[in-house]
Amino acid sequence: MSKKVILGMSGGVDSSVSAVILKEQGYDVTGIFMKNWDEKEDDGACTAKQDYDDVRKVADALDIDYYTVNFEKQYWDEVFTYFLDEYKNGRTPNPDVMCNQEIKFKAFLDYALKLDADYIAMGHYARVEEKEDGFYLKRAVDNNKDQTYFLSRIGQKALSKTIFPIGDIEKSKVRDIAKENNLATALKKDSTGVCFIGERDFDKFLDKYLLSKKGDMVNVDDGKKIGTHNGLIHYTLGQRKGLGIGGIGSGEPWFVVGKNLEKNILYIAQGEEHEALYTKSLIGEEPFWILEREPKFPLKCTAKFRYRQKDIPVTVYKQDDGNVKVIYDYKVKAVTKGQVAVFYDGDYCIGSAIISEIDPIEEKYKYLNE
Repeated sequence: MSKKVILGMSGGVDSSVSAVILKEQGYDVTGIFMKNWDEKEDDGACTAKQDYDDVRKVADALDIDYYTVNFEKQYWDEVFTYFLDEYKNGRTPNPDVMCNQEIKFKAFLDYALKLDADYIAMGHYARVEEKEDGFYLKRAVDNNKDQTYFLSRIGQKALSKTIFPIGDIEKSKVRDIAKENNLATALKKDSTGVCFIGERDFDKFLDKYLLSKKGDMVNVDDGKKIGTHNGLIHYTLGQRKGLGIGGIGSGEPWFVVGKNLEKNILYIAQGEEHEALYTKSLIGEEPFWILEREPKFPLKCTAKFRYRQKDIPVTVYKQDDGNVKVIYDYKVKAVTKGQVAVFYDGDYCIGSAIISEIDPIEEKYKYLNE
């Protein structure tokens, strides 16, 4: 009797091709479309209906069962509330990491296991490798599409039950398989942006849920006001676009280098190599280890502080409060509180922590991150 796999189908090409591969491997496949967001909240911008239509077309073409499961409440409670709270606290969260942790590899997994599934499957670019001491999360073959960054907070239960069918192949090959099988999603554009915001205007979306107040934009070099910001929630460290202060000073671009929530000040600096943009270490809270046991400290490894960033050599130290201190081998630009520091040992993702503090290379800029 073939093993039963519940596949998360998003209406995209990656999960569609995952269905093809699973079928070819002899699995009994059922597709589930996760409904995580209420379209009524969306001002007509939600693509859920179109995505579900694409799931239906692909499932019909491959002759597999499919249906929708509603995780809206769990998503609101575990992901969206966290997203809003982080912005209120002046941080820049990564809700896609939290969605994987709480929804796709927890709520969805629990649901699938109640249906007596042997495995769940997702169209992520990642791999799982079983060794004697546990299940390891491994980078995808296509390094340009690798998504282990977003999977860095899922543990042994999920990994032991998860298949990533496209982790071993290049994205171009995924497109080829979709075309060969005449799938409706073969030429569909990859989705971008935060899962529940998608292609919409991010600032308008934030304004709908959070109060934002205009305030002073201050030059870090002389403490003078040189503009007005539209609310601190609309800016993130290292941001260049949307400041509206071109033509001032040397003519070089301006960048966000800090926020003061209490005084509602946005600090900016001129020049893309300005020292205020750089830090030498960070504190990571809520460290999570893929093998669910701590590594030996101090830990020498590499890290990414945002998706698509090149690996940075670091040393990780455990602190008395359970948090970790991450010291970089060289200064790093625009490390942002609320984002995720993800740790790697070669091809293996070993864990992550939420960035809670950053340490500037110059002591005089410490106030920017207090």
